[in-house]
Amino acid sequence: MSSHKSHGPLFTLSDVIYLILGVISTSFALKSFLVPNHFLDGGVTGISLLFHEVQHWNLGVLLILLNIPFIILAYFKVSKHFAIRSSVAITLIALILNFAHFPELTHDKLLVAIFGGFFLGIGIGLCMRGGGTFDGMEVLALMTFKKSSFSITEIILGMNIIIFLIAAFFLKKETALYAILTYVVASQITKYVIEGIEAYTGVTIVSANSEEIKKALVLTLNRGITVYKGERGFMKESFEQSADVDIIFTIVTRLEVRKLQNIVRSIDPKAFIFTNTVREPQGGIVKEIVKH
Repeated sequence: MSSHKSHGPLFTLSDVIYLILGVISTSFALKSFLVPNHFLDGGVTGISLLFHEVQHWNLGVLLILLNIPFIILAYFKVSKHFAIRSSVAITLIALILNFAHFPELTHDKLLVAIFGGFFLGIGIGLCMRGGGTFDGMEVLALMTFKKSSFSITEIILGMNIIIFLIAAFFLKKETALYAILTYVVASQITKYVIEGIEAYTGVTIVSANSEEIKKALVLTLNRGITVYKGERGFMKESFEQSADVDIIFTIVTRLEVRKLQNIVRSIDPKAFIFTNTVREPQGGIVKEIVKH
């Protein structure tokens, strides 16, 4: 029995738009760049392309068959809605691969790797924004993530390394190397499409005026904060001199970083501020970008 309950309608208008655009972008990447040039990618899509190249089996049928176990897993372990949306996306891509025509735009290997990965990444990201996926490897990575200390990105990378090594054995080593380039481009574009301008940034602030800064962040910027108790000072010339201080931590979107810095600087120009990228935030009041 799944521990995840589905809420809301099966499809919203935004879901449909994202899924359709994702399917079109993915199909375009495969038909116009990767398939005509015998290129590979990572995940189940990469395995399907590998079988298609080695055994000449139908790519659309392979995508459906190889994703079935992962869709079943998603149905019970993620959510019914996620599984159904993913099934629709995979089926539409398979139909387009078999019945639609896209022009072959280039045979330059570098351009194929870059632009094939670019449109594939857009397709993956849009499908995920629509609450589904067309590559079951992400579902397996999500399941493994819950039982390991590795991030989802690291798990998917590890799985794809195995795929690329197999590709190097059955196909040319050059093909495997270009597959890695395609995967890197696709993964970076996917990350941008999913996170977009809402990519999260963690901000840590150390200031003697922490009380004013806390009020400004919560009441003006409307952000939740976490406060650590610490000490400041410990300079080389005055090592013995220190003072208690509240160390403030908050998470904002990429566009809010500059606004936050301006607020803090207006209160304490000497405040120590540093930022770091926040990956896969969960819980608290941070909203989820990708729906499951």
